[in-house]
Amino acid sequence: MYAKTIAKTPTMVGEDGLSGSPPDKPKLIHGGNYIKEGKDSAKGTCLIFSPKGQDSVGALAKYLQLFTQHEVNLLHIESRSSLRRSDVYEFMVECAPGGNLGSVIDNLRKECSYLSIISRNHKDNIGTVPWFPIRIRDLDKFANQILSYGSELDSDHPGFTDTVYRQRRKFFADLAFNYKHGQPIPRVEYTKEEIETWGVVFRNLTKLYPKYACKEHNHVFPLLIENCNYREDNIPQLQDISNFLKDCTGFTLRPVAGLLSSRDFLAGLAFRVFHCTQYIRHGSKPLYTPEPDVCHEVLGHVPLFADPSFAQFCQVVGLASLGAPDDYVEKLATCFWFTVEYGICRQNGELKAYGAGLLSSFGELEYCLSGKPELRSFEPAKTALQKYPITEYQPVYFVAEDFEDAKQKMIKFSESIPRKFGVRYDPYTQSISIIDSKHQIEDLIYNVNQEVQILMDALRKLK
Repeated sequence: MYAKTIAKTPTMVGEDGLSGSPPDKPKLIHGGNYIKEGKDSAKGTCLIFSPKGQDSVGALAKYLQLFTQHEVNLLHIESRSSLRRSDVYEFMVECAPGGNLGSVIDNLRKECSYLSIISRNHKDNIGTVPWFPIRIRDLDKFANQILSYGSELDSDHPGFTDTVYRQRRKFFADLAFNYKHGQPIPRVEYTKEEIETWGVVFRNLTKLYPKYACKEHNHVFPLLIENCNYREDNIPQLQDISNFLKDCTGFTLRPVAGLLSSRDFLAGLAFRVFHCTQYIRHGSKPLYTPEPDVCHEVLGHVPLFADPSFAQFCQVVGLASLGAPDDYVEKLATCFWFTVEYGICRQNGELKAYGAGLLSSFGELEYCLSGKPELRSFEPAKTALQKYPITEYQPVYFVAEDFEDAKQKMIKFSESIPRKFGVRYDPYTQSISIIDSKHQIEDLIYNVNQEVQILMDALRKLK
């Protein structure tokens, strides 16, 4: 996945360390979880607001007049019970770009008891935070806001002059581009040449895993062979892998047509969704790829997503990115680079690789533990500032004591992000709650106390 987290530099490192160049009518839903996506809605602004006191009957019609007066088109309207006060309703409207939205917001601030603004265009100076998905279905809104289409190859790409390969890449990109949440991931019949390329990568890497890979990777890999048909002569299907991961940790895969920005890629992790490529590298250089491909994804990333501690670490990074300022998103992306992509950990007194960029690179997997590069302790505040090359082996790697230690450090680091609210993932509704009221915190404390009581009761029974 390497450069999916790099918004401004979509240049990739190869497996051998070489470089590659890298409005519709609104829909009113009462308490529903479905959003009707309008044209360019990912670039719009979402307003969440509550009327003052018990002024709820007919209140929505009154507030909608503000949008008409200031010529702001609405893509979606929704009403629901407020999460902050049990006696009032809460409204969410999604606004299309254009009109005098600033005046609407000024009026809502005066007339409402609560107002939250989430905007894709968060530099508009209207007191917004950057837009982020609230429900897992919202991932559809930015999944195709890609930096480059999967079939767009640079002139130094191994497949640039291969018209058959370019057409094949377009086939995979189109599959992902048309994918929507809730659909099964399309199954692919890989060609003989593609399977042969996979076989070369599979054989070379699996020889190295016992010596260089972390214990979590080596524990899960046989399970992938058994449950997902990982074989030298078979490229596993993303849907089978996604089903396996969901049973293990709740993570799922989502096909992606190209490179996403740091913000959009990390937002997916908050929902335990990993944006995953489905195409394979060019057969002329099976041990090299200038961008993430299915070998990198399913051999490097997937095994670790089946580990509960690692999965939780990734979600912590994703949740920390929601609504964060741009500079902090890039800091989180850098931490992601030096952990999930190029991380090393200490196990039983030995150093082992757990980053997918290492576990899918025949050359760098050996190099990173050769004693040649510099090794530093993983400290998010310092790691986030480290510059790194994309066109060669990393000169510096960061070592985590274990995934739990890395997670706690990331939680501590996320507390420094300037955000006026907290976020929480609800696995029952697969949605994000914005925590910014005393009432919400009281409810959460009550729920935590109930969980503690269940654990205490179980502990008493064990005694």
